[in-house]
Amino acid sequence: MRASDSEELWNDNPRKTANCLSAVTFWYSLRLFRQGSKGELDENDLTYPPRRAQVPISGNPSMGRVILKAFYVDIIKYGLVLLIVELGVRMLQPLFIGLFIRYFCAENKNSKERLRSPMFFARLYHFWSPDQSPIQKSEAYFFAGGVLACSLIVILAIHPYMMAALHIGMKVRIACCSLIYRKALRIKLSCLGGETVGNAVNLMSNDVNRFDIAPMFLHYLWIAPSRRREINILLQTSYIKGVIMSFIMFTVRSCVFLTVVSIVLSGVEITAENVFLIISYYQILRETMTVYFPQGIAMVAEAMVSVSRIQKFMMTEETVIGDPTPLDPSTKYKLRIVLDSERRPLKPNDTAHIGIVHGMAIYADEICLEDVNLEVEPGQLTAVVGPVGAGKTCLLNLILGELPLFSGRLEARGVLSFASQEPWLFAGSIRQNILFGREFELERYREVVKVCALTRDFLILPYGDRSIVGERGISLSGGQRARVNLARAVYKRADIYLLDDPLSAVDIHVGQQLFDNCIRTYLKDKVVILVTHQLQYLKRADQIIMLENGMIKGKGTYSEFLFSRNSPSSDCRWWGVESSFAHLMEEQVSASAAASEDNDVDRIIRAVSISSAAFNSMIDIEGLKKKPDVLGEMRTVGSVDSSVYKEYFKAGANWCFIIIMVCFFLLAQVCASISDFFLSKWVNLEELRNHYGTGEAMGVYDNLSQTTCIFMYAGTILSTMVVAITRSIIFFTICMRSSIKLHDEMFKRIICASMRFFNVNTSGRILNRFSKDMGAVDELLPYAFIDTVQFSLNLVGAIVIVSILDVYLLIPTSIMLVVFYFLRRIYLKTSRSVKRLEGITRSPVFAHLNATLQGLPTIRSNGAEQILVREFDKLQDVHSSAWFMFLYTSRAFGLWLDLICTLYIGVVTYSFVFVADGNVFRVLDFPGSDVGLAITQCIGLSGLIQWGMRQSAELENQMTSVERVLEFTRIELEPDLESTPDKKPPSAWPRHGKIEFVDTVMRYSPHEPPVLKNINVVVNPMEKDGCRQVLVDFGAVPTSPFKGQILVDNLDISVIGIHDLRRKVSIIPQEPVLFSGTLRYNLDPFNEYDDETIYATLIDVEVKTAMVHGPDCLNYMVLEGGSNISVGERQMVCLVRAILRNNKILVMDEATANVDSLTDKFIQKTIRLKFAHCTVLTIAHRLHTVMDSDKVLVMDAGNVMEFDHPHVLLQNSEGIFYDMVRNTGAAMADTLRTIAKESYAARQKPTASSA
Repeated sequence: MRASDSEELWNDNPRKTANCLSAVTFWYSLRLFRQGSKGELDENDLTYPPRRAQVPISGNPSMGRVILKAFYVDIIKYGLVLLIVELGVRMLQPLFIGLFIRYFCAENKNSKERLRSPMFFARLYHFWSPDQSPIQKSEAYFFAGGVLACSLIVILAIHPYMMAALHIGMKVRIACCSLIYRKALRIKLSCLGGETVGNAVNLMSNDVNRFDIAPMFLHYLWIAPSRRREINILLQTSYIKGVIMSFIMFTVRSCVFLTVVSIVLSGVEITAENVFLIISYYQILRETMTVYFPQGIAMVAEAMVSVSRIQKFMMTEETVIGDPTPLDPSTKYKLRIVLDSERRPLKPNDTAHIGIVHGMAIYADEICLEDVNLEVEPGQLTAVVGPVGAGKTCLLNLILGELPLFSGRLEARGVLSFASQEPWLFAGSIRQNILFGREFELERYREVVKVCALTRDFLILPYGDRSIVGERGISLSGGQRARVNLARAVYKRADIYLLDDPLSAVDIHVGQQLFDNCIRTYLKDKVVILVTHQLQYLKRADQIIMLENGMIKGKGTYSEFLFSRNSPSSDCRWWGVESSFAHLMEEQVSASAAASEDNDVDRIIRAVSISSAAFNSMIDIEGLKKKPDVLGEMRTVGSVDSSVYKEYFKAGANWCFIIIMVCFFLLAQVCASISDFFLSKWVNLEELRNHYGTGEAMGVYDNLSQTTCIFMYAGTILSTMVVAITRSIIFFTICMRSSIKLHDEMFKRIICASMRFFNVNTSGRILNRFSKDMGAVDELLPYAFIDTVQFSLNLVGAIVIVSILDVYLLIPTSIMLVVFYFLRRIYLKTSRSVKRLEGITRSPVFAHLNATLQGLPTIRSNGAEQILVREFDKLQDVHSSAWFMFLYTSRAFGLWLDLICTLYIGVVTYSFVFVADGNVFRVLDFPGSDVGLAITQCIGLSGLIQWGMRQSAELENQMTSVERVLEFTRIELEPDLESTPDKKPPSAWPRHGKIEFVDTVMRYSPHEPPVLKNINVVVNPMEKDGCRQVLVDFGAVPTSPFKGQILVDNLDISVIGIHDLRRKVSIIPQEPVLFSGTLRYNLDPFNEYDDETIYATLIDVEVKTAMVHGPDCLNYMVLEGGSNISVGERQMVCLVRAILRNNKILVMDEATANVDSLTDKFIQKTIRLKFAHCTVLTIAHRLHTVMDSDKVLVMDAGNVMEFDHPHVLLQNSEGIFYDMVRNTGAAMADTLRTIAKESYAARQKPTASSA
């Protein structure tokens, strides 16, 4: 997601002000070519997309009418243009060619009969009659002009048609992308699991691209059958059909061979006029039938599949705020939802209110809330507590409208604001994440930053609140992400604040500050519902809701829970009755205790408070400070290096195989050119036989009979077919192998990439490489490559043939090739830059969609849909501008090449008349067959050159995709996965689990400050220590710049393979990672354990009670990211996975942050039991989690501040750890001290006994 400050850098679109002639000839693109020839283009050179290609206009139609109704006028209009060109102009050109060739036939030269100025249509009428009249010189000039005019008309019509068709496809794609994104903002929360997120990204990255090209070939679905019927009627060759039409190399030659043989066998005389007329028609048919028609079928079919996929996505259930339909007319309670959000603010003199009466909700076809009754008024803080999977988050989602009400009544009056349990941040600055599109109010912003405890973070971060957080806030710690997420919710001016466990991810003293300053003070007049597992805050809540299994088991104030008989301990067993909660329930909230706590809070506030001037220095109020450098996507400049081509082919085959392929390409062209040349001589031979008889001398061909000629011609055609097919098989085999290998190599590199790579590259960039770029390498590149090679060889073959027929034609041919060369250089500089720019501007679109789908509840609760839609539209407009530039530069290049080719055809055609009549040089006698061969070769060369030149440019453009893929095959990798034989640790390593840090200094990247500074710490075997996150990340140290040593059982981990290290360390991450699949697959992805062992472990940890009961729980389907289970349940799954591994070292990174106190206590007990003989490193913001640890490591700014047993540290009243315990409150502090003291005493007894 890109939430950059809006800076309009758009230039005016040159197409908008272009006149008709400029539009037809693409003259308006010259300015862009001039810019491109001077240097690389960037986003500052982009222009406004065409008005109807801008998102707000293209995105309005619904899916049912966007393709048919929104664009049918343009489709029909340009279809009529194509109809006139294909069935009118193109049909006339072969007739002109045939009449022109007759001028050079023997009968015409020796005929005494000369008709004076016959009408052209009368000449056409008698064209097929046996009694054909000769052609006069003036008529020859006229027919030559007709050939030239037809080519010119076709060029001036086809290129604008293709541009218009591609523009239609572009508009359809934009409309579909817009619909997909707007639909994504409305998807029902329960439908987000499974494949929905992946489908949405796939639809936008792959499926919608089918619309870009499909409209260009749409009309050829009916043009091709019409053309085939036309040719069948004219030439009576209905048997020329079949698979052979898909092979461009020999289709025309094969069809001509069959036609000529049929003419010979039927006894009809062979003339140059008839044969080359047939060849001209077949050349037209070849382009339509062998290129456009198959592509039209393929593209339209793929587009229809994409339409069905998009339609399926559009049918996904949406979040609906309104009146639900009763399933049963006898339902006791009226089903009605009244949700006043930002669209319905409070009325004058109205007050905020939340009310639920007998509410029931269903999530994923299971009841998640049942018979819920709740009332919350302004100024009330309602704390919602309960075990893992109790339905706490579901309750908030019900109020938000994310979860539909199944029965009962819900009323929420006022503007809602929501802080999610899993912080959602987008790739922007901290300020942008807090403001979230809202107006910047300095005083409010300053106050929110202060109450959300972000002041000190802004002082530490290099750019203050302008610091870039990265995708999903990856550059921030878990606590910082939670506070920024909370600050966004608080900054919004709302009446109702729904806070889903915002205190679990922060340190205990920071949590105390957030609770006192933000929740209890700053939001004191608001409706606040706080979901929490931090029980020390309950006594200051106005109302406590106790949820279990989706039902309210208890409700009331703290005092009511303390004294009421309606809340026996059996109903709140998950609170931890035996320890902390027992003390909490017995403690009276005295005035003196409250005063003491207030003093503590004041001390904390003073410790972090700073002057207004200092605050202004850490936030960029005027936006004048230097902004952080945002690492853009890697982009190469200049031409594609030859090494890219070399690596591409090396990935698919060895050099021997490549040489064989090249030989087959050359041999195929030789066979094709020989067949063309032989046909010309055979036709000339037949004409001479018909005119002079068989007794006249006819040179080297006089001994060749018709049968011999047929067999020789058949041999050349068959050779061409066999060699061409073999060549294609070899080529596409190499291309497919190259594509597969490049994909696998890129995937391997991504999997083994260092963590820094993911910190600086968004998911959109990575998805772009695997979707769009790999799609180009798979589908577009091979065809562009083979077209380019065929063009080069056909060009050489045609030039050789034309030169043999008339050596003087080398002069215009050479001039044309030189002009083409310089035009191609100019075009390549621009198109290559535009293509790279198009690829770069595409990535943010994918990243934006991906980020949006991950934060839908936050987005919708903030009413930010329109903000994000505008941002999406802006990103798509940037991409559309680059794509439109690519379209019109490509069409302009094609048009100009065709115009030069038309001029070349005119020179060749008229030159035969001039030379034959002795106007220049000397009189030459050209046989009609030679003239026909030269003209058909030139006309074929005309289309071939422009297509080949464009394809050669397209080849280099598509090679940029290979270039981008190769960039990801060279990314920085982690060290060797496996140890070298001499460094490989023993299979039983580590035996004890001792960890030693020796002068360790670690950085996340070479240019960043150290996060660990001269650490010297020893963790003894089987110790259970609490510490900071950067210390337990020692598994990542070998991949990060560091100094010193980290020893595990006296073995330096920097010299062994990453896999050897990580296989021996079990990690329960702060953000649990689950995959789409069964519960068993998530617990044992490598099938190393049997079902009984896994199920027994589940029973030990009691995960089964939170999911599916019985052994079938192993088949429970976990959706993508574990979206169908709570965060606490995901952490418990990760715990079971670690227990199954049974390694000597266990790292717990806030593994119990999102579970209730009883579950936390149970997990700690399980760890002590299951990992009694293991070394355990624990990160925890709940102090009671680490109070019975052997040692606690306290760090600040990368330095070790304290390291000892908690009881020992608590003896130092000036210590940091002492302050952290004291800030939990008097009752909790006493409890923590007692736990530490008892733990210390228990550890001293074995020592005393042994003494």
